[in-house]
Amino acid sequence: MLTKRDFYINGKWVAPASPRDHHVINPSTEEPCAVISFGDQADTDAAVAAAKAAFPGWAATPPAERRRLVAAILDQYDARLHEFAEAISMEMGAPIDFSISDQAPCLPWHTKNFLKAFDTIEWVRPLGPHAPGAAVALEPIGVVGLITPWNWPISQIALKAIPAMLAGCTCILKPSEASPLNAMMFAEFCHDAGIPPGVLNLVNGDGPGVGSQMSMHPDIDMISFTGSTRAGRAISKAAAETMKRVALELGGKGANLLFADADDRAVERSVRRMMENTGQSCNAPSRLLVERSVYEQTITKAAEVANSIKIGPAHERGNHIGPVVNKRQWEQVQGYIQKGIDEGARLVAGGPGLPEGFNRGYFVRPTIFADVVPGMTIEREEIFGPVLSIIPFETEAEAIRIANDTPYGLTNYVQSGDPARSNRMARQLRSGMVEMNGKPRGAGSFFGGVKASGRAREGGIWGIEEFLEPKGISGWDFSVGLAAE
Repeated sequence: MLTKRDFYINGKWVAPASPRDHHVINPSTEEPCAVISFGDQADTDAAVAAAKAAFPGWAATPPAERRRLVAAILDQYDARLHEFAEAISMEMGAPIDFSISDQAPCLPWHTKNFLKAFDTIEWVRPLGPHAPGAAVALEPIGVVGLITPWNWPISQIALKAIPAMLAGCTCILKPSEASPLNAMMFAEFCHDAGIPPGVLNLVNGDGPGVGSQMSMHPDIDMISFTGSTRAGRAISKAAAETMKRVALELGGKGANLLFADADDRAVERSVRRMMENTGQSCNAPSRLLVERSVYEQTITKAAEVANSIKIGPAHERGNHIGPVVNKRQWEQVQGYIQKGIDEGARLVAGGPGLPEGFNRGYFVRPTIFADVVPGMTIEREEIFGPVLSIIPFETEAEAIRIANDTPYGLTNYVQSGDPARSNRMARQLRSGMVEMNGKPRGAGSFFGGVKASGRAREGGIWGIEEFLEPKGISGWDFSVGLAAE
């Protein structure tokens, strides 16, 4: 078992002020794989003080130098890729092949996109030809607190820490206590890349502890949080006392509109996307809305796909899904499956209990319900597990009504061979993102939602701008240039 009690503060690994052990559990075995310590107020204060002291120097560092140092993190990643992927796999249950191919590479993917966007930033730009000498300067917001989840752990760290540092901010990172090992390796990457002391700090802890301390801390200028909508509300209330900027990326209940003219792979694509990462993605297409004329054949095909999905321990090579992250999550998913049965949905694949052949580990059977009625619990609430609800519709208008009748608004999906209809649907769906016919949204696009899904915009130029403040200036002489360049 790994021992990782120290925190990374002001460029050094330091012991907790008052050690409080927490075991990181391998969800494939239900056994501890590491021991960390939770921080207390003294640790949070030390990290914030280090970030505050480092901010003036880092903010004044020329953008080209900040870029060079941040880009050097990728060299550290390349040297330790397999070790990094193994940590993610062990602590949160992503199968090792999936961790190598999808989870770990989120760090270079997001970083390279941020670096491209960074090169386009005009740090001081004219307001316009109508106002000679009027300028708008972009400046770092200050000390930022970053609170990240366990389900796509390094993706969310990269979407916050990389743009914050590029913008000139200094950071305190609190990763999920369920998946802290990859975050601690990221801190090692930053250290070995030469990121100056105090620019990135890491304190482990839980939400009620370190998370709340960061949200209320008077010397933190911004909180960027990814997690549940419930926690996002609590953070917003706590942060209001110190007038922080708050960026929230929260839950989702994505609708996936499948029309009769969708391509032959639409059903399989939809089911596999839902079950990816064992359904533990806030942007999962968890509500499959199907045009009535192809409803029954879609159910048959979806069940076949779900039943073909293999399940296995995270450390085993191969194309399978792993466990959910912990016992609490397993029990929550099981409760939703039973709720679907109790409320009268038709179970067509999977169901409650451990999969056949498993007597330990937090494994869940890929589960599909048909004849789900809007308003059922499994249709309304985010399950965060491999559970898909199928709902029929008759018309475009009905599909839009059902899709938008949710407190969430993160990602919706459209499957149709009619480009005009696809475009219509994309504009009418109330969400921060829409993906159509399995096509990715593209490098440099942002990730973020509306309504109870939060309104952060993470990724690309938007992700860097989250950590910048515009300043209006009059009488600027553009012939002089910028001392910071």
